[in-house]
Amino acid sequence: MYGSYSLIEQQPIYSSLPGVIIFLLAAGSFTIPLINYIIKERRIIELYAIVFHSLATILSWILLLTIKRFGQPIVYMFGGWPPPVGIIYVVDFYSGLLGVLVTSILLLITIYSVGYMENSQRLYLYYTLLLAVETGLLGCLYTGDFFNLFVMLEVASISAYALVAYYRARKLAIEAAMKYAIYGAMATTIFFIAIIFAYGSLGTLNMADMHYKISGRGFSISGLPIGNIVYGIGIFTILSLFTFTFKAAIFPNHFWLPDAHSEAPSPVSALLSGLVVKIGVYCIARFLFTVYGGVDIIGMFRDNLLLIIMVLGLASSIFGAFMMTIQRDVKKFIAYSTIMNIGFIVMGLGLGTYLGILASTYHIINHGIAKALAFLSVGILIKVAGSRKIDELRGVGRLYRGAGIAFGISMLALAGIPLFNIFLSEYLLIAALIEAKALLLIIGFIASYIIGMISYLKVFYEICIKPPTRTYVKKTISYVTYFPLTILSIACILLGVFGGLVIKYYVSPATISLIYNDQYLESVIRLTMLWS
Repeated sequence: MYGSYSLIEQQPIYSSLPGVIIFLLAAGSFTIPLINYIIKERRIIELYAIVFHSLATILSWILLLTIKRFGQPIVYMFGGWPPPVGIIYVVDFYSGLLGVLVTSILLLITIYSVGYMENSQRLYLYYTLLLAVETGLLGCLYTGDFFNLFVMLEVASISAYALVAYYRARKLAIEAAMKYAIYGAMATTIFFIAIIFAYGSLGTLNMADMHYKISGRGFSISGLPIGNIVYGIGIFTILSLFTFTFKAAIFPNHFWLPDAHSEAPSPVSALLSGLVVKIGVYCIARFLFTVYGGVDIIGMFRDNLLLIIMVLGLASSIFGAFMMTIQRDVKKFIAYSTIMNIGFIVMGLGLGTYLGILASTYHIINHGIAKALAFLSVGILIKVAGSRKIDELRGVGRLYRGAGIAFGISMLALAGIPLFNIFLSEYLLIAALIEAKALLLIIGFIASYIIGMISYLKVFYEICIKPPTRTYVKKTISYVTYFPLTILSIACILLGVFGGLVIKYYVSPATISLIYNDQYLESVIRLTMLWS
């Protein structure tokens, strides 16, 4: 039988890193209200939040580099209980890389918030929720168990609902948060029902164990499937994909996004658009390539799912591009561009090829950085102008050049201009579509790209190039807010100029770890031997 202390002898110390990161973030989130109750000093709360975000960023980088060094996933067992009985975190190169993206951007958002949210009330709640969102997002990326995925989705989602409603005196913010919360709760409830069907059919919610059971095998401790796999897995798949497409804001489940992203504080908009929607995409990828990948018995079923994902991606990109052209609110304009870019991401994912997933993965990173830069920089310009209308923001980027240059870089990057990061990932995507001979997708992508590029350049010209048509009240902008803008602007350029190196050493290994799930599965099944 399993010995309670055998884990200490058999697991390397770095296997605890995923659990330590999640624990640190959760502890930071829970203790901020206590710190505020005792000290009631805003600067202490801000410093406290930055320290925890910094620790999470450093540890996530160490985790990724450790995976890179040893060439295998890191598995953390909660309470020392081996799978499939215990909940585990399985961090491969794919989830580790996205974890670094989450922690790095959230650290920059937190630093930006020190200046941007300077005159806001209840800041301790704001930083509590930021840490809670990060806890949920990393939990979704690291978990190897579908029930724990449900829990972490709820943690991230509920925190995001509250952040959208942070300006509670604004009627539209409360309305957007309520719509987001009601439909979001419905989506996660549907996912919970999906989990019931999966457990009823397979007798497990461990992702690796589910893969083996669908393949006709199974872990020794949990045995073979206990129900009707065809009906159970079919319902589980349909309901889960509905939830994931909602979380990713994929057409037609995009309807909550424009209002939520435009009414939230600008740092929260950057969080939602740059990171939160990517978790839905990650869940789809983990679902289709880890659980269903390499299972011959459902190969045709999986191919049909990939086709559906591609079609939805095409619809999202075209819809988002056309909606961008009619927006007069700059934050809604950026929000609709997220729908277009999510369409590009899932198109690449739906191809199921190495080049398609490589493009999708790199676009997740590039879009997350550029979109965070867009929302953070335009937040300063909106605060100066006192309006979100593009016409009333005309020329403000010329007066406040730091924010104007950063916003200009984000628009040029999102437009896919050469030498910027997104150009390279979009180039990889069109190459993948040509390789797959997907003519309809090629036409749809080119149409969306051209419409989107024209829209981005038009907004860039209006805000950053045209002379102002009105007088703006001089406002002092904290220099703290410019540090994240500088880092993100440099990243947009470096990931374009040196994209080949980034792809070779980081994006390609992440893509391979997702497509070829052998190491992921073997790292889990090895731990089941602890039961013998």
